[in-house]
Amino acid sequence: MEFFCYHRDRPGSLPLREELGEAHWSYMDGYEAELIARGPTFGADGETPTGSVHIVELPDPAAARAFAFDEPNYQAGAYRDVLLRRWRDLLGRTMWDFPGGRTGGDRYLVLGLGPAHPAELAVPSDRDDLIAFGPLLSDDGDTWLGTAALVRAPGPERARAVLDPVRYAAVEVHDWEFGGRR
Repeated sequence: MEFFCYHRDRPGSLPLREELGEAHWSYMDGYEAELIARGPTFGADGETPTGSVHIVELPDPAAARAFAFDEPNYQAGAYRDVLLRRWRDLLGRTMWDFPGGRTGGDRYLVLGLGPAHPAELAVPSDRDDLIAFGPLLSDDGDTWLGTAALVRAPGPERARAVLDPVRYAAVEVHDWEFGGRR
């Protein structure tokens, strides 16, 4: 089963995240084989971390909850909340398989929340700039709750355009970059 996990930072938690950097890396090293995508999100300045995205394949919801809530930054209180949902990889690849690689162009997390009008989700016809794309699902995997996409785009409005705003109650766009040890 695939899961989308977005830990959102608590305001002012950057010093704590910096202090726990190695603990976070070590924790994620234990999931290296299961990760489909990962990486931090950033504020308007493009430098201040605002969260951490992980798309991971795990055996069941209990393992996903353990992954999300045993993470060192979460345990220490660095995150204000966690969005944890079943997910389905509609591209059939990891971020490391993305033909565009790690560099070149701005990268974004696009979350379509809602949905305002549920319908069958289709991968956009222009797939070249999609790094990861799939539905956010209920715990049982039967109900579509929204969409998560990692996108290369020349700006946030172009990234937002990957999702049809009519289908969602809200669409969020966050600066994002490929994660992993540097």
